Amino acid sequence: MDYQEALDYLEGLNVFGIRLGLSRITRLLELLDLPQERYRTIHVTGTNGKGSVSAMVESIIRRSGLHVGLYTSPHLSSYTERMQVNGQPISQQEFADCLSTIKEYVDQMMAEGEECPTQFEVLTALAFFYFAMKQVDYAVIEVGLGGLLDSTNVIVPEVSVITNVALEHADRCGGTLEGVAEHKAGIIKAGVPVVTAARGIPLDIIRQKAEEKNTDIFVAGEDFRAEAGGFDMERHVQNLSFTSALLGISQESFDLRLLGTHQVENASLAIMTAALLHNVEPKVTSDTIREGLKLVSWGARFEQIAFEGREIIVDGAHNPTGIKALRESLDMYYPARERVFLLGILHDKDIEHMLETLLRPNDTVVVTPPQSDRAEAVEELSKKVSGRVSHVEAYEDNEEALERALELAGGKRLLVLCGSLYLVGGLRQSLLARKGREREVHG
Repeated sequence: MDYQEALDYLEGLNVFGIRLGLSRITRLLELLDLPQERYRTIHVTGTNGKGSVSAMVESIIRRSGLHVGLYTSPHLSSYTERMQVNGQPISQQEFADCLSTIKEYVDQMMAEGEECPTQFEVLTALAFFYFAMKQVDYAVIEVGLGGLLDSTNVIVPEVSVITNVALEHADRCGGTLEGVAEHKAGIIKAGVPVVTAARGIPLDIIRQKAEEKNTDIFVAGEDFRAEAGGFDMERHVQNLSFTSALLGISQESFDLRLLGTHQVENASLAIMTAALLHNVEPKVTSDTIREGLKLVSWGARFEQIAFEGREIIVDGAHNPTGIKALRESLDMYYPARERVFLLGILHDKDIEHMLETLLRPNDTVVVTPPQSDRAEAVEELSKKVSGRVSHVEAYEDNEEALERALELAGGKRLLVLCGSLYLVGGLRQSLLARKGREREVHG
């Protein structure tokens, strides 16, 4: 099949929706001869920050001279972004070729009377198969949803990472914060060290699971910590100091090429994970950790884009915890700047809480729908926004909304694109395409 045929096939799998459980992915990987067992892995879950931590750990491993795969979700603009080797996304043809192989075994499963794997299970199998084909040394694997029953939870990693735990996807993870924590803790394996930034009740549950599995747990704020230093907006770099009595490290300084106040804690998780990895992989050193953080790249996470004299922030904040981190970062880096938001939110999110956290009375907001059947209608979102800000406009078409938001921002106000990755991904791609055309004209 070619890439378009691959996309059509994946779209057809969407009819099965989200079905948690490991039986289908386990059987599919057996038919593929267990590709996930041919390299070492790092497993990352959490409510927020798991993508950023995965990117940091991948960058550190790559700077250590090792071949490394990275599997993340969702994508911003293309499925090929979800699986990378040494920082390069899988090509469209490789994606189609690998999916052709996966499809053969999916067809075999169905011929044998077994359930058809879901879209995410097929993508996960594809990633594991691709990494084995590319003979990676390590793969950093981000959980799709929850942990316990997520299709990635068939690996036995070198380190398990749980960034934090908030009430997200509760409908599929037990209905409560405790239920969500149980699902996140489900990635913990016997004897595999756990690194976490969880707090409160979720931390208690994770500790209990680690004790049951007879494994060590390393907790942010207790066994290690990081503190923010200065930042350089022009270089897109912030400084942090890392301390761990366990590792004998006292305020070691690191430069991080990701802005955002929340990234300081995320970086501490990556540093601790890399330090534990050093026990089995001596190529990972303090120097490669430093270089990895200094060179890491992760799109749509407080990402700065300059375009036609405008300063734009693109951030995939899509839940209350992410929105809180975005607001804190905006207040730190741009405390007095007037702001224009281009905003779209999914209807199953805590919209009122998110708007209350994010918006100031003098903000201007342009509302437009994410590309998802779960999008909050623009009329409804506009009503919820209108009582909180000085001016709000609504557009069904994302490109029209972007054009209007750029016009409203002009050269003085900060433009912030946020609310859902299903919106931000397309807008970001459009901005980068426009920026490319701008360079061609003036180049």
